[in-house]
Amino acid sequence: MDRRTRTYRGALALLLAGGILVTGCGGPGSTTDSAVDRGTGSGGPAGGRQPSGARSAAPQQEEDGASRAEVDGPARESAAPDYLSTFALDVDTAGYGYARRTLGDGQLPAAGTVRPEEFVNSFRQGYERPKGNGFAVSVDGARSDAADWSLVRVGLATRAASNTGERPPAALTFVVDISGSMAEPGRLDLAKTSLGILADELRDDDSVSLVTFSEEAETRLPMTRLRGNRTKLRDAVEEMRPADSTNVAAGVERGYEEAVEGHRKGATNRVVLLSDALANTGETEADAILERVGDAREEYGITLFGVGVGSDYGDELMERLTNKGDGNTTYIADETQARKVFVDQLPAHVELRARDAKAQVAFDRKTVQQFELIGYENRKVADDDFRDDSVDGGEVGPGHTVTALYAVRFRKGASGHVATATVRWLDPKTRKPHEESGSVETGAVGGKLWDGAGTRLQVTAVAAYFADTLRGGDLPGTPPLGELAGRARKLASATEDSSVEKLATMIEQADRIRNGGDDESPGDAGEGEVG
Repeated sequence: MDRRTRTYRGALALLLAGGILVTGCGGPGSTTDSAVDRGTGSGGPAGGRQPSGARSAAPQQEEDGASRAEVDGPARESAAPDYLSTFALDVDTAGYGYARRTLGDGQLPAAGTVRPEEFVNSFRQGYERPKGNGFAVSVDGARSDAADWSLVRVGLATRAASNTGERPPAALTFVVDISGSMAEPGRLDLAKTSLGILADELRDDDSVSLVTFSEEAETRLPMTRLRGNRTKLRDAVEEMRPADSTNVAAGVERGYEEAVEGHRKGATNRVVLLSDALANTGETEADAILERVGDAREEYGITLFGVGVGSDYGDELMERLTNKGDGNTTYIADETQARKVFVDQLPAHVELRARDAKAQVAFDRKTVQQFELIGYENRKVADDDFRDDSVDGGEVGPGHTVTALYAVRFRKGASGHVATATVRWLDPKTRKPHEESGSVETGAVGGKLWDGAGTRLQVTAVAAYFADTLRGGDLPGTPPLGELAGRARKLASATEDSSVEKLATMIEQADRIRNGGDDESPGDAGEGEVG
């Protein structure tokens, strides 16, 4: 069956200057878990149209009789009259990691590489975890400093990996870029270090194969069980040397061929692409590259994990490849990050808790006047495709959290139900659909963000506001960078979280660069947290 992915891009990506997702329920929200038939089911709304403007509102005039243009100014375009927001889940963090690298080098990241959801999802959230293999849903929020605007956070969490190592075996095909650009420090050398680290972490019953590519692709090691063969892998890795141009398409195609050839039933079969993604030879468009291996993805369930490296990095290509390839992407700049990805976060990258996961948030028009999703522009799904399981969603591993932040404008004097968030996913083994829901009332979002809200919600807000600023957005309630950095410093002290400390450093770097100052202490460009 052909898979269809429907996304809203272009003008929508420009209009949606930022998106804040809110999860939680001011206390644990009520949830329902049920297996449902495709196209039916309970636990959340279906149907409707995706909002076409940056902020969604009712089709009628505002309560005071003013039109949308009079309330928000001429720049605000009217939106479709529905109150649904639907998107595929995304656990990518590469945009955040690459922004840290870029700021550390004394430059602001290009606006097109800044995706707020990847900033937000790089930090611990502290959500309640489910007891089973599905999701726990949380919804909460707080009032921002902007008049009439609040932040609503939708949080989705999977159960962490077992400490006993009882995960399915993995069959991993490593596809490594050895083109000329990978000769620069922090590229091929880091990829080799990463594979060496991973070779020590994988189990004896795991299998690996190794493909390299420059102008052409070559299989260096066919799918091989690691028991008694770790030296073969290390030797093959050590022999990699930089060569010529970058034919990503050839590498991906050969990698999927090897993954199919070495496919293991009951195992997690995944292609791992390590590259700076600066394609300059052969097919260079993500959709065309993945079209060549579509049958392998669909028939064998092979997923793609992208690991980006290099100060000059093809962010857009890598992100598109992994989105279309049923996977996720991250970015590493040094050995510390490599160890975090391939040691600390290894189960999340080689095991799956959910396939084709989508979320739909239904806002109550009686209480909500407008809402804006912060980020997720290229993960939008048509509302009536929420329960169409042939439409592509996101793949989520153990211990992952997914956060969606919304800027929400309440109606004057509104009280009662605010929104219901529903997540739908397929069981990785049986492909049986399941749903889980959570809801939030106005009482759970009435407190002030910076005075009484939980520290993790504040961290989420700082990350989202920062991302929105970097890409030139106008999210209501966004503090100046200097103030935002100060709040991040206080939160780092309160949480004793080194990742929040690094976020504060990033904001300070961005503020200095914008003001024309020199940054003499770039700091390390570490990765955010999973879960």
